Amino acid sequence: MNSIKMVDLKGQYDAIKEELDISLDSVLNTTSFINGPAVKKFQTNLQKYLNVKHVIPCANGTDALQLAIMSLNLSPGDEIITSDFTFASTAEVVLLMGLKLRLVDINQKTFNVDPSSIERAITSKTKAIIPVHLFGQPAEMEKIVEIAKQNNIKIIEDNAQALGAAYTFNNGLRKKTGTIGDIGTTSFFPSKNLGAYGDGGAIYTDNDSLAKKIRILANHGMDKRYYHDLVGLNSRLDSIQAAILDVKLKYLDNYNERRRDSASRYSSNLKGINNVITPNIPPDSHSHVFHQYTLRILESKRDLLAEHLTKNSIPYGIYYPVPLHKQKAYYNPKVDNKFFPVTNRAVNEVISLPMHTELSNDQIDYISEKIIKFLN
Repeated sequence: MNSIKMVDLKGQYDAIKEELDISLDSVLNTTSFINGPAVKKFQTNLQKYLNVKHVIPCANGTDALQLAIMSLNLSPGDEIITSDFTFASTAEVVLLMGLKLRLVDINQKTFNVDPSSIERAITSKTKAIIPVHLFGQPAEMEKIVEIAKQNNIKIIEDNAQALGAAYTFNNGLRKKTGTIGDIGTTSFFPSKNLGAYGDGGAIYTDNDSLAKKIRILANHGMDKRYYHDLVGLNSRLDSIQAAILDVKLKYLDNYNERRRDSASRYSSNLKGINNVITPNIPPDSHSHVFHQYTLRILESKRDLLAEHLTKNSIPYGIYYPVPLHKQKAYYNPKVDNKFFPVTNRAVNEVISLPMHTELSNDQIDYISEKIIKFLN
């Protein structure tokens, strides 16, 4: 059995090396490294994949979130609601824009933001909600959309971990995550389900006016060259990354299916094991894309299990060890810890196992066996 990796980018690269070489060679020969044909081609193909009118590639997922917020014409003191249990980028852009961050608790089954917590947090100053499709599973978008409409609030979906996931509404309508709210954002960080070989991101929307504004904002505030109508950013996806992503986009559904298969095997192996709660797997097979396979380990045994995995050369991740409301950068003495009971438990229980497209059944069985022997 090969050594186990948390993410195996080399194995994935080897499988598509010839196609990548051809795509990269095309960029190198044209020398169109910024906003070249490769970027436009990838943009068009991602629009088709998502069934969305506009995709605006940018430099990274954090820029994507910031550009989305910048497009909404918010004012200092306006509030944005998001999950307390997520990576810091979701929150940092809110504060960088001079806005007020309102963190809320999560659903214990999905780790996604709890719609009832959103409802309780809304004030007259609330202008947007940022639901995060954490670990690859869609948030409860039907309820979140309903709440947003009732309160005239915009939705920016943080889809960095769930590209390719689908959400099915009660009426049977199915939409890709990131295309349900007003604006969707994603990251192409190398370890993502669709990862570049460097940084990259994108914003997507069906709203023509928002799309035009975001394009201007991402290009130094220029619509016409050297005429700056807005204060913007310099945020571009370069042609080399676009060429890589365009090849990998063809395989995204297959990559996600392999992740689902690995998740199913993990869950089958670990079913009924003491002090283990396996990830929620929705009945809709198209929903969860398992960017992470995250267990909850009960009875304060998570850290002991982590040590055991390390001794057996099994990598793991703890996403996330500290909730945002307890981070130094985001600490607010007016925010009571009691409002985050689920998050406060999750940070002490979660542990993510190796999950990637090259994971073998033998590796999954070995990892499962070591967990079972330790906890039983």
